[in-house]
This record gives sequence, structure tokens and C-alpha cells, in this order.
Amino acid sequence: MSSHASKNLRYLRKLRGWTQDQFANKLNIKRSLLGAYEEERAEPRIEVLQEVARIFKLSMDEILLNDLAVPRGGGSYIDQRRALKMASEPNQIQFVPVKAAAGYLAGYADPEFIEELNSFTLPMLGPGNYRAFEIAGDSMLPTPSGSVIVGERIDGLEDIRSQDSYIVVSKNGGIVYKRVQRNNKNKAVLTLVSDNSLYEPYQVNLSEIVEFWNAKMILTKANQQRRWDVDQLAGMVTSLQQQVSDLSKKNKN
Repeated sequence: MSSHASKNLRYLRKLRGWTQDQFANKLNIKRSLLGAYEEERAEPRIEVLQEVARIFKLSMDEILLNDLAVPRGGGSYIDQRRALKMASEPNQIQFVPVKAAAGYLAGYADPEFIEELNSFTLPMLGPGNYRAFEIAGDSMLPTPSGSVIVGERIDGLEDIRSQDSYIVVSKNGGIVYKRVQRNNKNKAVLTLVSDNSLYEPYQVNLSEIVEFWNAKMILTKANQQRRWDVDQLAGMVTSLQQQVSDLSKKNKN
């Protein structure tokens, strides 16, 4: 029974890039005992395997009865299981809270990191690659701080539409929620515009941007939305229109 379990312990540890010390600490056992398990000199205890199953979101049968490292068609058992899970759970939307923003910049391209993020579904969304980002600050008022922007992944610059709102992830600017203005004069930069006219537009180099997410939905808590009177809204819209007009004139010059 333990033949696959021992091999799988070693495979799963290396899959995460953990040393034996690190993995042993997570399992609350001694490193020497983990070494004995991996080398099949001892049979893993059931409570240890249960903790492994919890960490890697596997069943006990999967750990005991499958050689997880053996390629099967398009990849390992783990790869195929992950693909099957994604296919069977439509619109799984990973959530990136403000406190995870720094970690996201380092791990956005790591499937293991993304899989560890909390996720949810929104049945009203069609097929697509979605992600949700919590925003902070008042630069996009009337969208309040603490709102969650659900965006659809944009892979090519040709799909960016000027004046639409996006989550923009960049190496130096972090994660921001802005309207995007394409620059006809200098195609190597984009101008990011806030809805709050108190914030000046600014430019970012395309080479710094790693992800675009086109805003599809805005989720806010009940009673979080600030009340605005007609004059305030009219003033904000007029100011924003003037900013966009000024930017358009600059881009044409």
C-alpha cells in the first residue's frame, strides 16, 4: 500500500520546490522520518498522509493508488487533474485582495501560486479567463475603495479599447484600476486615467506591463457606495471628458 505513497511524498515535495526540512516542518515530523518515508525505509503514518492530502487537495486514494509523477498523455497526473478541475468548474475566479498584491506581482505567472488563491464563481459571466482584484483608494470614485473588480484577461494590445477601464498589472506600478488611453503618437506607452478628476493622468511603458484585465463587473459591499448628488456627478463627468479631450489632442499632435 505504501509503495506509491512514499514515491508521491518525494514527488509532491519537489513539485513545490521544498527541502526535506521545509516539508517535514509542514507535516510536523522530523526530517529524518520524512527521509525514511521517501526512501521507503518506513511506512508513512495515516495522519501524515492525511495532512499531505490536505495540503495538496488530493484524496487518500489518489496518494496511495496513483503514481503522481508518471506522465499520462498531456502531462503528469497532477497536471491532468488540475486541467480537469478547471474544465469542470466554469468561471473559477481567483481573488487577489489588497494584502496579496505584492505576492501577486511575484507569483502571477506561477500556476501553483494562482491555484492557492481563494476563488469563487459568477454564473452570469460567459466563458473566459477571469480574475478579481480588490482596489484601495479614491482615484476611481465613484467606485469606492474596497470594491472588487472582476476582469477578463486581455492578451493582446490590439484588444485594448481606449477609455475602457482595466486592471493594469505592471512591474513598477503594481496593480491599478484605471481607464486606458492609447497613444497614437507613441505606441510604446499607454496613458492611465482616473475617474476622480483630482488625480492627474500618467503614462506607463508597455514594456513594464505584465497583465491587462478588462473590467466586467464591480462588486461592492452593501451601503459602501457613496451617495453623490447630481451636481457632483455632472462636475466629475465634465472634468473627465475634458481630460480625455486634452489627451486626445496631445496624441494627435
